[in-house]
Amino acid sequence: MITLENKDILNFTQYLEVERNYSAATVLAYQADVTDFTTFLNSENIANYAAVEMLDIRLYLTKLHEQLLSRSSVSRKLSSLRSFYAYLVTTNQTDQNPLASVSHARKYVSLPHFFYSEEMNELFETAQTRQTKLASRDLALLEVLYATGMRVSECEAMRLADIDMNYHTVLVHGKGSKERHVPLGQFAIDALQTYFEKCRTPLLQHFNETHTAVFINKNGKPLTVRGIRYCLDQLMKATTLTGKIHPHMLRHTFATDLMNAGADMRTVQELLGHVSLSSTQIYTHVTKERLQETYRNAHPRA
Repeated sequence: MITLENKDILNFTQYLEVERNYSAATVLAYQADVTDFTTFLNSENIANYAAVEMLDIRLYLTKLHEQLLSRSSVSRKLSSLRSFYAYLVTTNQTDQNPLASVSHARKYVSLPHFFYSEEMNELFETAQTRQTKLASRDLALLEVLYATGMRVSECEAMRLADIDMNYHTVLVHGKGSKERHVPLGQFAIDALQTYFEKCRTPLLQHFNETHTAVFINKNGKPLTVRGIRYCLDQLMKATTLTGKIHPHMLRHTFATDLMNAGADMRTVQELLGHVSLSSTQIYTHVTKERLQETYRNAHPRA
């Protein structure tokens, strides 16, 4: 039996953190996938990772499909196991990779959800007219997320020193400790200045807080990822729009609007912090979809 907290998994996660410089969330996902696979091996009485054969991998895939996992989830698990076995081969823990001849589960590309301009206008109008104590913070949060396209985790990590009010830029701390400078529009700058004066500074003084997190909660503490999502959910509920708002929708809208306005893909890639251009290419599909929908709705003979 293979223990779920064995040295192979521990060494692998340390390798991902130190050598590959993966984020904590990515490392946890890899660890969870390998642990799940280990549980399967124990259920099949397979003594160790080196004893795994291609037929065992096929059986594991069958089990995953029986669990009704999506193709993308299965593909991710396979990717995690490929990396794990590549590590085991490199460190001489095994001399073969049983996943070498197993093809990737085909992934269906789902187009990202984004807001149309009318919906964004309503979000901004609602944020500007709300009378809550933290209304200026919520408006600044909305402006910054839409102006920069940053991830919610990057927004959480943002500190005062990252913002350059004079040059209208923000230093974004992205995945894998990679940094990028992203422009801040005038609307975002104005919203931040109002938020600092009316909300952030008074709250920090009241609660005797001295941290430099840009966005804070009602108690003056740094706003967490969960807190950011809650703020946006409350803002969404105050509109006439249906459904839930996810911070990533603002990121998708940022990229889609740039592409629709003629921005080249390389520029959008840099602004989003994508390592691979293929991650950015999905927005070309989004803009084509929007173009086709506009055509169908507007052209008399569509």
